[in-house]
Amino acid sequence: MVVENPARDFRSVSPEHAAQMADEKTGRAINATDPDLRRFRAHGGKLIAYHGWSDPAIPALSTINYYDSVVANMGLQETEGFVRLYVAPGMHHAFLGPGPNFFGQVDLAGLGGPPDIPTPTDPQHNISSALVQWVEKGVAPGPIIATKYVNDLDPSQGVKMTRPLCPYPQIAKYKGTGDTNDAANFVCARADSE
Repeated sequence: MVVENPARDFRSVSPEHAAQMADEKTGRAINATDPDLRRFRAHGGKLIAYHGWSDPAIPALSTINYYDSVVANMGLQETEGFVRLYVAPGMHHAFLGPGPNFFGQVDLAGLGGPPDIPTPTDPQHNISSALVQWVEKGVAPGPIIATKYVNDLDPSQGVKMTRPLCPYPQIAKYKGTGDTNDAANFVCARADSE
């Protein structure tokens, strides 16, 4: 019987080859890159993904590329029936950043904010509520309003701006009049539309 020493095997290969070997052995189980979501959809699954354009850890384009691969694999109409992607301008990794970065995706009190912070629970301002509404009532989410507070961890100091997060590939476009810090003055449209 031959007993292999995995540690010794990895020492004899380049770091790039070791990473490739590890990805081949475990990647399918831990990476969320399979664009075939038919089984998920068949079980009634609904997926809302979001990403901050200013995420310093993971490029937003990686999430957009994944969404596009799902569309290429399953078709646009089928994908839009159970998947939404929102990309938040100016948001860092899941929260914070210079842009509107709060839409119910985090518990502000749990991040060090005051314990009595009211979190909007309506589906137009809370991505979790939008998902629940989609699953339980069949109402697909449209734009979700994101808020940038004067102090991100203390909403009691006031709102700096709001902006609609539009289902990708739409983006928020300024209507041309009104306060640019007010979501009401934006409309969701495809980036290539006038």
